[in-house]
Amino acid sequence: MLNGLIMASYGYFEGGEIGNMLNYWEQAGFFSYLLPFLLIFAIIFGILSQIGMFRDKENNNNRSINGIIAFVVALMSLQFDFVPVFFSEIFPRMGVGLAILLLVIIFTGLFVDPNSGGMIYTLLGVGAVILIVVLVQTAGAVGWSAGWWWQDNWPMVVGAVFILVILAVIVGTGSDSRRTDSEAPYARAARGR
Repeated sequence: MLNGLIMASYGYFEGGEIGNMLNYWEQAGFFSYLLPFLLIFAIIFGILSQIGMFRDKENNNNRSINGIIAFVVALMSLQFDFVPVFFSEIFPRMGVGLAILLLVIIFTGLFVDPNSGGMIYTLLGVGAVILIVVLVQTAGAVGWSAGWWWQDNWPMVVGAVFILVILAVIVGTGSDSRRTDSEAPYARAARGR
C-alpha cells in the first residue's frame, strides 16, 4: 500500500501520463526539431504563396516550387542547434508575456470603459514593453552580446524613452490649444453671420 501511495504521488508531481507523453516527445525531438521545422516551413510557404514570386504561364501560383523552397529552408535552419535553442528560449517567455497581457486586459476591462481611446494605446504600450522584455531576455539567454548590453543599460534607455514620451505629449497637446475658451463664442458668432 505504501508503494502504491509513493508511485501515485510520483505520477502526480511529474504530470502523470500526459507528462510522461510530453517527456517522451521531448526526448524524441518533437519540440526541438519537428515543431520548429513545421513552423518555419509554414511561414516560408505562406510568404512565398502571398508574394507570388514563382508563377507559371497562366499566372497561377506555383505551389510545388514554393513547397520545395520552404522545405529546404526549414530543413537547413535545423542543421545546427541555433534555431531549436532560440525557439526553446523565446516561446516560453512569450507565453508568460501573453499571460501577463491577458491579465492586464482583464483588469482594465473591469475598471475602465472599453470604448475609451486611451485604453487601446495603454494596452499597446504594455504589449510593446512585454515584447521588448521578452526579446532582451531571450537575447541574453541565447548569448547575444546585445542582450547583455540591454540588461546592463535598460534604466538609461527607459529614462530616455520616458523623456521623449513626455516631450511628445507636451508638443502634441500644445498644438491643439491655439485658441482659448474665451475666443470660442466670438468665433461661433462670426461664423453664424
